[in-house]
Amino acid sequence: MKVLHINCNYAGTALHRNMITQLNALEIESCVYVPVYDAKGVSVDTSGARVILSECFRKRDRYVFDYKQHKIITDLKSKIDVKEFDCIHAYTLFTDGNTARELSREHKIPYVVAVRSTDVHAFFRKAVYLRRRGVAILRDAAKVFFLSESYRKLVLEKYVPAKYRQEIYDKSCIMPNGIDDFWLEHLYSAKKEHEKEIMKRLAAKELRVVYAGTIMKRKNPVATQEALQILRKKGWKVSFTAVGRVKDNDVKEQMCAYPDTTYVEQKPKEELIDYYRESDLFVMPSYAETFGLVYSEAMSQGLPVLYTKGQGFDGQFPDGMIGYAIEPDKPEDIAEKIELAVSRYEALTAQVLINAERFRWSDICRQYKEIYESL
Repeated sequence: MKVLHINCNYAGTALHRNMITQLNALEIESCVYVPVYDAKGVSVDTSGARVILSECFRKRDRYVFDYKQHKIITDLKSKIDVKEFDCIHAYTLFTDGNTARELSREHKIPYVVAVRSTDVHAFFRKAVYLRRRGVAILRDAAKVFFLSESYRKLVLEKYVPAKYRQEIYDKSCIMPNGIDDFWLEHLYSAKKEHEKEIMKRLAAKELRVVYAGTIMKRKNPVATQEALQILRKKGWKVSFTAVGRVKDNDVKEQMCAYPDTTYVEQKPKEELIDYYRESDLFVMPSYAETFGLVYSEAMSQGLPVLYTKGQGFDGQFPDGMIGYAIEPDKPEDIAEKIELAVSRYEALTAQVLINAERFRWSDICRQYKEIYESL
């Protein structure tokens, strides 16, 4: 089976390259089209697939949606024979999905589409004139992928007219992102051996909190620090470690102004794993998150996670199974959920290790293959 993948974000993350590798292993012949405005210095791992990185529009073109789309569609058709494919997979609703819809209408090839954070928080929320287009892309798709139940509920209830909601719901499904096989190959099963030591430390109100990701306002590490300060005033001895690339120096300065804080530059996964294993709890109260792979990575190392209510990871599991949803702008809520997680620590750590397996790419891609073939 041959699938044309339209993915404007392919070059920016290893996430989808891992997915394409697994699809290849399942004998799905993939071609990935990657439209960008600047290809200088961009290297693309082909993952065994045909990858076409094409500088086909200018940065300013994004302000005129249909003009940018015209450029992308024209360029794609000049480089790829669309008729040779059985299915088109669009990785964003608007940028990729609109292209897929136009190609589908012209060549009578079914397409599937994913809805991501940018689609919800930038296009649906701000680009009001494009909302009708977004709904049309959803309606014409053969299948719609949401990364979480919370995003499906938000899109259907807030942006889709009532008369179309059931139609779109019936052909939608929740498809989480997978994590690099490294994390599951190094599942921290040995954490059980250290549980007595950890519980003794927690009983003495000593807690180690970790965050991994870009240091920026959207990721909101300062709210975590405000919550930890509340706990310190209640007698807790709390340390906070943040690992990642600094995008906003002001945020870093605010974050590091609190006591018992350690900032570590971005580390490869082979080193990051040690920071997870030396910690007790992972907290990231992002304002907006399509999914949040770091939650899943932390789970694989035995860490309960605190994730943002209503964002991509919320709804992956019942609240209280592997951690708790938190209000990103309420440090009091974050502090309360940290204490709740500590009070149920043994039960949560047992569940995170078991449920980390849910994010294995090979299993997720088998589901994609079944969906492609069902079309």
